[in-house]
Amino acid sequence: MTRERISSGSTFEQQIAYSRAIVDGRWVFVSGTTGFDYTNMTISEDLTEQTRQCLKNIEEALVKAESGLQDVVRVLYILPNAQEFEQCWPVLREYFGTVRPAATMISARLSDPRMKIEIQVIALKKK
Repeated sequence: MTRERISSGSTFEQQIAYSRAIVDGRWVFVSGTTGFDYTNMTISEDLTEQTRQCLKNIEEALVKAESGLQDVVRVLYILPNAQEFEQCWPVLREYFGTVRPAATMISARLSDPRMKIEIQVIALKKK
């Protein structure tokens, strides 16, 4: 099996030397994804908007990998402020309400103080 790299076009990928996602067999591993809109490298100050943009960015990578949000089996949420996580729940239910992947939330500083959430997923590629 071959390994496929998927890029979002983010300048961070070149600067930090990583791929938005890697497809290996049927598995799709999506890197920690923030709420930046990569088309213009802007980020909202609003946590729920960042959450929504994270999921849009992830969905775009999954589609390139012939997968989708409905195929996510594992999700990791990283927030600098754990007390703010509940604000994300309505958006998470919107995207994962029927999927209900295995999930973990941790609190840790992110590389840019504008970032309020980072999301990483593992999905299965469609057959």
